[in-house]
Amino acid sequence: MTRRVRTRIAPSPTGFLHLGTARTALFSWAFARHHGGDFILRIEDTDVARSTQEAVDQIIAAMKWLRLDHDEGPYYQMQRLDRYKQVVDQMLAKGTAYHCYCTPEELEAMREAQRARGEKPRYDGRWRPEPGKALPPVPAGAKPVVRFRNPVDGDVTWNDMVKGPITISNRELDDLIICRPDGTPTYNFCVVVDDWDMQISHVIRGDDHVNNTPRQINILRALGAELPEYGHVPMILGPDGDKLSKRHGAVSVMQYEEGGYLPDAMVNYLARLGWSHGDDELFDREQLVAWFDGSHLARSPAQWDAAKLNWVNAHVIKHTPDAELAALVAAQFASRGASVAADALLEQRCALFKDRCATLVELADWLAMYVVDVSPREEDVAQHVTDAVRPALQALRDRLAAIDWDKGTIAGAIKETLAAHGLKMPQLAHALRVLVCGRVQTPSIDAVLALFPRETVLRRLQGV
Repeated sequence: MTRRVRTRIAPSPTGFLHLGTARTALFSWAFARHHGGDFILRIEDTDVARSTQEAVDQIIAAMKWLRLDHDEGPYYQMQRLDRYKQVVDQMLAKGTAYHCYCTPEELEAMREAQRARGEKPRYDGRWRPEPGKALPPVPAGAKPVVRFRNPVDGDVTWNDMVKGPITISNRELDDLIICRPDGTPTYNFCVVVDDWDMQISHVIRGDDHVNNTPRQINILRALGAELPEYGHVPMILGPDGDKLSKRHGAVSVMQYEEGGYLPDAMVNYLARLGWSHGDDELFDREQLVAWFDGSHLARSPAQWDAAKLNWVNAHVIKHTPDAELAALVAAQFASRGASVAADALLEQRCALFKDRCATLVELADWLAMYVVDVSPREEDVAQHVTDAVRPALQALRDRLAAIDWDKGTIAGAIKETLAAHGLKMPQLAHALRVLVCGRVQTPSIDAVLALFPRETVLRRLQGV
């Protein structure tokens, strides 16, 4: 790299951080970290009517949950209005921008006439100053917009990090509005000034921005600014091949935290949506940073796969230290109104059940048997707590009341009871699970019982 790597993520706080923006943030963060550069958080809040503080808070919370730490920011565009005005004034003075007094009605009539002629609707440059050109008289009391004086000849070409060389003719571009009549700057202009001032070296973003790039490059050139490198990553598609949307469950990154997903799993899964390192499917963020040099970004859209995310999350849960899991599960119970200590006992329970779970919600569901009373299904009781088994259950309860409370001794008591009553393990174990755990399937029943208080087990077996 001939210049310091500086990347950015610039979400608009008109909604929560969605999965596509989170992936773009991840790619930008990983690229900056790989090259020892800087990652900048910028909030593009010039859409005052739609921007909310709640959305800002959610964006920052989502970035923090994903542990995509930024080196600078958050910067807010609404706090930079004086800077944008300064640049607009400089461009007006230099002649790279000009005032346009067209009314909305005139612009619509212009477009209608162009469509009627079979032409692409575009601004026709009627207020663009040219040598020897007579401009229309300025309407009394009219407040103008400011338009960028886009080059009329030549092409805009850049070597996209994802798509390779892209060329767009300047004849395809009209003179972009960079400042509205009320003095507020427009999106494409703010982005350019921000990237210039913040010395952004690489812009990684969704390919819905490809059409903005030639306009932004032309403005940067007019300002005499060094151009960043651009990389446009394809959209994330839903399982049906359409753009990922709310109907696919893609509402907010933070909903995945609520759904019991771990940030390392989300980082792993999002990274694989549009990037690869050989055949590696599972990796931690340190490996991601070591590998993410900007190459191997896919040109084809990635498809969201909830089952694959669950598989990755299950892997991360399985390899998360039990003390960390206990704290996370305790938080899950707190959200349900139950107070559970993240102590050694909860760690042991997490260790026993975590291999069965794809999410923290599932893990908390399993461990709920230890926290609240269970209500076995009537059909399970009828099927497994039979007259043939009841005497053995009563005898086992008496044994459990008098033994040391550990897995090995409990296992011995169960074996003695089976032998004394001529039963097979599934007959007694299923009945025990139904009455004590409220479900038919669990890990080894002696290990499960050992993590209950003795009193709870005896109470749930009482009156069999």
